Amino acid sequence: MTFKFEQLIEFRAPNVFNPWGENDELDAYPNGGSMRLSRLMQHFDCRPRFLLIGEAPGYQGCHFSGVPFTNERLLLSGLVPRVKVNLRITQRERPWSEPSATTMWKILHELQIAECTVMWNAFAWHPFKNGIPLSNRAPTSNELMLGLRVLKDVVAHFSDASVIAVGRVAQNTLRGLGVPVRYSVRHPSMGGAPAFREGMQKVEQNL
Repeated sequence: MTFKFEQLIEFRAPNVFNPWGENDELDAYPNGGSMRLSRLMQHFDCRPRFLLIGEAPGYQGCHFSGVPFTNERLLLSGLVPRVKVNLRITQRERPWSEPSATTMWKILHELQIAECTVMWNAFAWHPFKNGIPLSNRAPTSNELMLGLRVLKDVVAHFSDASVIAVGRVAQNTLRGLGVPVRYSVRHPSMGGAPAFREGMQKVEQNL
């Protein structure tokens, strides 16, 4: 199945930012949305062994990078396979950095599985608190249902990959939506890095 990126671009909802269909005033270039779409396409350009799925994007990460579990500093460091970025993507004084995403990619590289891993979220777009775009919140049940088709299409597009829920919230959300989850690993935030590493090692050994 070929994934149709148009469904990502067209989505709109109150208090939800569409990284691939909207621009942000902090973008370094006026076509920030289309540049994020290009980066996502690069990220998707592989046949992964693992599809890691979280709950929803955050403002420090995918909101500006266009790639789940990925922030501006990671892109500039060259640690995200296939995604090439040479210049700043925002006008912020310092590049956005998200500790859990940084830890996750570091561990994937150490385990030598970064090249064969694709990131995604149960709710594709960035939900934020009412009137505060640079904030995070959990997607509502209605939003999750609105985004279910996109989620299922991503899973179908990478049908050969093992679906892995990152964190208990993502695991419960995916199961609640009827999306089959083969494995679940600890989210690397809040001291969860060692458990995330152990979980990914076990997944790889079981395949």
